[in-house]
Amino acid sequence: MADRLTQLQDTINQQAEHFCNSIGILQQFSTPSKFPGFDRSGSQTPQQQQNQEDYAMLFATLISRCAKDIDTLIESLPSEESSTELQVQSLRRLEAENKEAAEQLEEVVRQGEILLEKIQGALSDIAQSQLDMQNPALILNKDVKPQL
Repeated sequence: MADRLTQLQDTINQQAEHFCNSIGILQQFSTPSKFPGFDRSGSQTPQQQQNQEDYAMLFATLISRCAKDIDTLIESLPSEESSTELQVQSLRRLEAENKEAAEQLEEVVRQGEILLEKIQGALSDIAQSQLDMQNPALILNKDVKPQL
């Protein structure tokens, strides 16, 4: 995941795209202006007017949502009041939490290794029992001592 400044820059770029696209839509669907002394009718159909309203709502929503995202990202940036001492304290706290999590992980790994050894021993016993059952003659021969 990107840092806050990169996210902010991406969001600002996205906002610029929304503005650019909305201006393009305005240029594409706007009605021509009437000039005095120049007679040309440029009336719109109801369908074109509906499209303009739909695009206006869409871009208004996109631009306002993007502006809220920009505000949220700016508020999440560290303030100037955040001193070096506060940052060092925060890093120490995070380091202590990291150390505690590492110790817990080591304990879980140790318990997992113990459990793995028990499972491997049980599987070995099962495999040996299956081999012994496949050759019952060997079991009988083990009990019978050879005579010399």
